[in-house]
Amino acid sequence: MSRVGVYPGTFDPPTLGHFDIIRRGAKLVDRLVIGIGVNPGKSPLFGFEERLEMMGELVAGLSGEPGAGEIAVVPFKGLVVDFARDHGATVLLRGLRSGTDFDYEFQMTGMNATMAPEVETVFLMADLAHQAIASSLVKDVARLGGSYGAFVPAIVAERLRLKLESLKSA
Repeated sequence: MSRVGVYPGTFDPPTLGHFDIIRRGAKLVDRLVIGIGVNPGKSPLFGFEERLEMMGELVAGLSGEPGAGEIAVVPFKGLVVDFARDHGATVLLRGLRSGTDFDYEFQMTGMNATMAPEVETVFLMADLAHQAIASSLVKDVARLGGSYGAFVPAIVAERLRLKLESLKSA
């Protein structure tokens, strides 16, 4: 039986922290489905299609890494537990950076476990080098003209630069 995991998020933009969780999480399952979601409580900088494309580019080479399972990038809307069921997942992968993340994720895990007891939430602690990275902070630094290349993969840094240039000229 194949072990399927899901890693949902808005990924606006994907950071080195996200990429690290994906790389490590792909070694825990046979298939990792990255769900690019729509969160009505957030106003993304990048459009839905842009985030799908960016993540697809980022993970293109990871499936071939030793010990890594297959990786797919797909869109999703709605409840994470429904997304997990739709993909036959028994693992819900979540990354943690801090105690604040844990408090939020703890509540979500309880809700998800009640709705889908067959899906186990697995937490991966962020690598020390990535614990301070948050997509919202990366966007703030970029909008204010700061250097953000140390927080995102090169593909994302270039897309972020182009996005901000297009917004300035609009």
